[in-house]
Amino acid sequence: MIVIFCLMTSVSATLGASLSDQVHQTPAEMFHKPGGAAFINCSHSIESYNRILWYKHSNNKQMEFLGYMNIMIGTPEPGVNVKINGNANKDKICTLTVEDLTVDSSAIYFCAARYHSASY
Repeated sequence: MIVIFCLMTSVSATLGASLSDQVHQTPAEMFHKPGGAAFINCSHSIESYNRILWYKHSNNKQMEFLGYMNIMIGTPEPGVNVKINGNANKDKICTLTVEDLTVDSSAIYFCAARYHSASY
């Protein structure tokens, strides 16, 4: 059985301010059999934030950056077996799909919302 716990946070551009109560992630926990897929949703209610970042923290290991969604473009890290779909804008849903679950998939997964200010 694979156990996945989910947490959420936000990255604030204002020093000392916390917006974590405006970032929501569901479900809080899930149990799956190996070989399946897990779906974790993240949304936020922060005006002008347009990027969702996904992380994984396993027992006795460093935190792993899984990838991000910039507005509507999901970008998983190379070599990571996940998909990132949806929308990173306010009140929209971004979904992390962890595929081909194994015992090593058991971890705490969490999302963070942030403002992406780069111009292209």
